[in-house]
Amino acid sequence: MPQVFVSIGSNIDREHHIRTAVAELRERGRLTLSGVYESAPIGFCGNNFYNLVVGFETDTPVLALCNRLAETEQRHGRVRGTNRFASRTLDLDLLLYGDLVRQDHLVQIPRPEIMQYAFVLKPLSELAPELRHPVTGISFGEMWSHFAARDQRIWPVTIAHI
Repeated sequence: MPQVFVSIGSNIDREHHIRTAVAELRERGRLTLSGVYESAPIGFCGNNFYNLVVGFETDTPVLALCNRLAETEQRHGRVRGTNRFASRTLDLDLLLYGDLVRQDHLVQIPRPEIMQYAFVLKPLSELAPELRHPVTGISFGEMWSHFAARDQRIWPVTIAHI
């Protein structure tokens, strides 16, 4: 079964949505969780985000998994519109699906955000520092140690009972 990594983020009722999203994902099997990090929104004004990354093994095909993640977002009141830089109740992004590389109108794996945003790369590098990016071949730990956008400040926070 492929090992997958999913980023979880919220800036509306953050603790509730993070906690319940993790609980829903746990129903599918054993999870590993990064720490939770807080960061200011990028590209718009709004409340700060909480973000983390979870990892798990699955036999669910990639498109079906993406659909399940979107359904979870919708159950949490996520409204997708034309502006991707907006506040959200819940954001679930499939970052990695084994060593799959697929960039089309349905799926972007690995997610480009891994190399763009501290709130994605830091928790991923925490969970899987030795794992290598399927395109660049660089480990996520090494990517984090050389991350160019250090101005993207993130800091750890504690959410009870996740």
